[in-house]
Amino acid sequence: MPLFQTIHFNETTKILIWEITESLEELLSKVVLKEKTQKRLEGMKSQMHQRAFLSVRMLIQEMGFTDKDLHYDEFGKPYFDCHHYISITHSYHFAAIIVSHETVGIDMELQREKILRIADKFVDTEFEYLNPDVLEKYVKKLTVIWGAKEAIFKIRNEKGISFKDHIRVSDFSLDETQTQASLHFDDLVKDFDVHYEEIQSNHFEGKFTLVYAFEK
Repeated sequence: MPLFQTIHFNETTKILIWEITESLEELLSKVVLKEKTQKRLEGMKSQMHQRAFLSVRMLIQEMGFTDKDLHYDEFGKPYFDCHHYISITHSYHFAAIIVSHETVGIDMELQREKILRIADKFVDTEFEYLNPDVLEKYVKKLTVIWGAKEAIFKIRNEKGISFKDHIRVSDFSLDETQTQASLHFDDLVKDFDVHYEEIQSNHFEGKFTLVYAFEK
């Protein structure tokens, strides 16, 4: 399948989403990989992970870059050799990237009730505004909170940051698409604009939550 969705957030920021319906062989035939990337691909045990990995390369090509332009720092954070920032995510049959002139992070998650079992591991002050009585809404809000904290962690990428203890997501409505968040770590306080929306697959069951954050 070609590109699933393109979100033109502003003049310098674009989000691209790929729905992974191709076989591994199809994807391999459409990308050119540098030797280091090829070895990394071959070391992956899951074919679904391999397909997601290659789908990210397809998205990069859609943006006019190649695998040779993409690098990872010592903490695994992706970057280009130019003034564009990039963040990457994949979840089940979706892969997505955000490319911007601003510092950004992205996350995409399948909405699942399983998140209820781990909520107390990443939620703290947010429990003050969450309502567990309406299950579907509760799951959706928890997924936004997780996605926001994951996106912010990808931006800062510092050892020791705790989703529960150091990242706070302000109250928000599922009828809107934006909220605020902050990171309190050591002597550092950073604020973030967080955007979120629901994504529905064309071929697979389940709803996904896409979240992306900008450092202020």
